[in-house]
Amino acid sequence: MTLTTVDAGMLNSQSQQTWRNRIINGAMVIDQRNAGASVTMSNAVVFTVDRWWSFEDTDGTMTAQQSSTAPTGFTNSLLCTTTSADASLGATQRVVISQAIEGFNIADLGWGTASAQTVTLSFWVRSSLTGIFGGAIKNASSNRTYPFTYTISSANTWEQKTITIAGDTSGTWLATNGVGMNVNFGLGVGSTYSATAGAWAAGDFNSATGATSVVGTNGATFYITGVQLEKGSTATSFDYRPYGTELALCQRYCEAYNADGGTNYAYFSIGSVQTSTNTRQTFNFKTQKRALPTATTSAANTFILDASPSSFTVSTLALDRTTLNGATLEANPASSTMSSQQCVRMIQNNTSTCFIIFSSEL
Repeated sequence: MTLTTVDAGMLNSQSQQTWRNRIINGAMVIDQRNAGASVTMSNAVVFTVDRWWSFEDTDGTMTAQQSSTAPTGFTNSLLCTTTSADASLGATQRVVISQAIEGFNIADLGWGTASAQTVTLSFWVRSSLTGIFGGAIKNASSNRTYPFTYTISSANTWEQKTITIAGDTSGTWLATNGVGMNVNFGLGVGSTYSATAGAWAAGDFNSATGATSVVGTNGATFYITGVQLEKGSTATSFDYRPYGTELALCQRYCEAYNADGGTNYAYFSIGSVQTSTNTRQTFNFKTQKRALPTATTSAANTFILDASPSSFTVSTLALDRTTLNGATLEANPASSTMSSQQCVRMIQNNTSTCFIIFSSEL
């Protein structure tokens, strides 16, 4: 028998090369909600690709969507486009794309203590505009912020950017299932939410003073992908994870049930009849959720209750009960002759547009 000796330093080196990225879906490959469709940003949180949300509160408009335009080594990016410009932002106006990182996933950084660790943010970016652009990292209370800048030198050209940030020794940084930190990219931010780049500040900021406003130019585009936040002062190669692993990480915060490849009458769930006009539909989550989720669905009449040999169009659909691992929906027809305790399936009503989304986003 031949014994192979493995050096402990080699194991340690290998372990340090995996699971480095605190950003989930940094390569923009998962898009459960929109499947590549464009969404319009608004002054409420609007989710784009998984884990990335947008906020827009200007006199202009912008859209966001998953794109297949990407640098070498990547297949997707997040594309933001100005569809109506606001060339003169008010002090409190802003457009931001952001990811909230769960506190459990940054606990080892020790921020808010004397042992706060340095991190490095790296990403690939492309825009129809050139100049100095901005963003910021901030805590859940929005009272500790590090604004940063980066320069896009050539229009419509992919460029990789790296920003090293000394960990914050002040403030409160959650190490729970709440928001540990927000990583923001400003696409046009007024003076109230902008501050000097390169230093920690006590306040709520989304970008750096003097940064380029993408929303300020009609038709302007902004692409980003390969976003990585890692411990240390050096940017390493992008931490690719298997697609299934990345999807499961996203499903902790959002799990979508939608048309099965566009197949009409596709199966969604199975449940039981409570009364002749009342059913409960059961969903077992693929991934345990961060917190008790909410449910968003397409119109009730996009679903059918299949109580063979009869079927009934759903008239009301609402969340009944939920746990971290599953949920039941109350799905009711306008009228029926279903028998109590009868087994009943919920399927899509000859349409590929129906969906159910369980969300426990930060």
